[in-house]
Amino acid sequence: MLLVAYLFLWPVPIQPVVWAAPAAPGYVGPHAVNTKLANLQIIDLKGEVGPEHILFGADGKLYTTVASGNILRMNADGGGQEVFANTGGRVLGFDFDAKGNLIAADAVKGLLSIDPDGKTITVLTDKVGSDPIRYADGVVVAKNGKMYLSEASTRFAPKDWGGTFEASVLDILEQASTGRILEYDPATQATRIVAKGLAFANGVALSQDEQTLFVNETGKYRVWKIAVAANNLDVTQPNPQASVLLDNLPGYPDNLMRGLDGKIWVGLAKPRNPTIDKLAAKPWMRSLTLRLPRALWPIPKAYGHVFAFTEDGKVVADLQDPTGAYPETTAITETKDRLYVQSLHAHGLGWLPNK
Repeated sequence: MLLVAYLFLWPVPIQPVVWAAPAAPGYVGPHAVNTKLANLQIIDLKGEVGPEHILFGADGKLYTTVASGNILRMNADGGGQEVFANTGGRVLGFDFDAKGNLIAADAVKGLLSIDPDGKTITVLTDKVGSDPIRYADGVVVAKNGKMYLSEASTRFAPKDWGGTFEASVLDILEQASTGRILEYDPATQATRIVAKGLAFANGVALSQDEQTLFVNETGKYRVWKIAVAANNLDVTQPNPQASVLLDNLPGYPDNLMRGLDGKIWVGLAKPRNPTIDKLAAKPWMRSLTLRLPRALWPIPKAYGHVFAFTEDGKVVADLQDPTGAYPETTAITETKDRLYVQSLHAHGLGWLPNK
């Protein structure tokens, strides 16, 4: 009796809403199963885990964020590793501005600027008006200096719910679509909402003409095109300034990275799970899930998958490892010689030759 009461009545932090999950396409067409991501070469990160975002700075060094909260700096081959900075929070995505400052989306602290020596850390913005930025995720800096930040959720802040993974699970289970894209203008120090209504707004990238943002909507398996000029646009309502570019993907899209020759790389951190899709129309069952031991949650299996697309939505490369040996792949950082594979929880930094 007590167990029944617990399963039915124990309070949970989410208020799930009904949504229509499209039928999973499986691994077909440009995403047909392959093993091109298997047998990666691994750079030892000396105990650090989860090189989630990787970027080269103007100094030619490779920078990556890791789960400990450190930002690491190293040579292209992994040598000369050092801790560049630690914000005291958890940096997810980052970019560099024209002055060489590292612009960091810190899931705990907001949008930060770290000087080229890694010594001075400045909070650029942590609010939109009086509303806190609760889950900064990705950021890209435009040539005009403006910064575009994805806020994954305005409901679940990692600092309040045990970390970034726990907060993401709550947001995606709830499906309240509170994620948004923000613009910060260093010239005016103003922060505005570009778009809102996204189910876990994640990776963000600029088009080559910098008039359009590409945005991952992780919770609904898709990638959007949103006009930079949009203002407080609700993407749940039809509007010519926003359209879905890639829909019904076979997994959860995480990061977006500009590659060579006009490509944009995206990683699918996890594959689709049939149980989760079946629960889309059953909000009460999603609440029940959180009353079960974590080991019984319908967490998708490990499956390595990254692909590249062009600005018109054509998939031009697809790399997979069905074994998931290198877990939770989030994107690719591409150089002329190498493809560095980003990951949420890998013990090491994977790479393969860029053939």
